[in-house]
Amino acid sequence: MEIAQIKQLRDLTGAGMNDCKKALEETNGDLNKAIELLRKKGEQLADKKSSRTANEGCISVIKKDNKVSIFGLNCETDFVARNADFISSTKELAEKLLEVGKDSFEELANEKIKNELIVKIGENLKIAFFDIIEGDVVGYYLHTNNKIASIVSLSGGNEELAKDIAMHATAMNPKYLKSEEVPADIIEKEKEIYREQLQQEGKPENIIENIIKGKLEKFYKENCLINQLFVKDDTKTIGKLLEENQAEIVKFTRYSL
Repeated sequence: MEIAQIKQLRDLTGAGMNDCKKALEETNGDLNKAIELLRKKGEQLADKKSSRTANEGCISVIKKDNKVSIFGLNCETDFVARNADFISSTKELAEKLLEVGKDSFEELANEKIKNELIVKIGENLKIAFFDIIEGDVVGYYLHTNNKIASIVSLSGGNEELAKDIAMHATAMNPKYLKSEEVPADIIEKEKEIYREQLQQEGKPENIIENIIKGKLEKFYKENCLINQLFVKDDTKTIGKLLEENQAEIVKFTRYSL
């Protein structure tokens, strides 16, 4: 079997050299039949591995103009998550997402994962999430471990500001944009917990409500993006930072694996 043909099959399918060699041997050197054979083996391998836990992974983000695509792919081990080929494959899929759009992406991605990547990598792989965010001003931050990322869309401001806020969101993990967006049942649950704690401490009933208000303010500062102190300058909140730059957050999303 010629090495050039094996390499050609590998370039076309992404499968390992040994798998390509065996496929060509089984199909007497017929390239098209070898491709089909590897696809069938990929489906069989995917089915076999589908029950295995895939909790590791990699996130890739691609930005073009005012549009950002993000794609997260789960694998089984951190060793694979840090593999250059695996990271490169997630980037290719993030680029494809930006190219084809969300509606057409999932089927295409699953086919590639099943027919190419699982054969090549040898682990169970599953799409964790994918999305496209666009707006007047969009910025993103991807942590160096490729496992946490945030995307921020602004009205006003500039891309550098959006990037800074995305970096902040990645680090500080806000659950909500602002206090008004915290669900009422969450607030009531927090109040219930605070009240019970204060009663156990023996605090007088006439001051408990004022203490609860203070504790809720602290909750908002910890959990609401607008209320959090900016990680690059803790003398101001994100809300103040936006005010200084005449900007508003249209949307922010934090992703993690």
